[in-house]
Amino acid sequence: MLPTLFKRTGIRPIDSLSRDFDRMLGHIWNSNDTDLLGAYPVDIREDENHVYVDVELPGFKKDEIEVTLENGVLHVQAQRTAEKQESADQHLHERRYTRFARSFTMPKKVDESKVEAKLDHGVLHLTLHKREEVKPHRIEVR
Repeated sequence: MLPTLFKRTGIRPIDSLSRDFDRMLGHIWNSNDTDLLGAYPVDIREDENHVYVDVELPGFKKDEIEVTLENGVLHVQAQRTAEKQESADQHLHERRYTRFARSFTMPKKVDESKVEAKLDHGVLHLTLHKREEVKPHRIEVR
């Protein structure tokens, strides 16, 4: 058997209490142990022509990610199932089902028909184009 980095023997009562308290808070903030709702960082920025959304989704493949934009709300969801190991001699199994879901209200100036999505090294990059009629127009002074 492979050695692990921790042992369950000799746990102090305060350590057990702290672990139980952390687990309780996890139940409050998440709907269940396997949900990681909002656990991945998101950046949103804007320039005069676009709104950019970058979501860190490490380990997710593009076919496990779903992006929708409807009625001004951007929904980003990702879901990964645990990989089945054929070996009966499994010593440690921490990689399991993971789900991510976030929703953001976008400015009304975003054109819902012009959205680009690209997954690059575990970061989902979304580019949302603004409607032409709301972009700033330079007015020439005579």
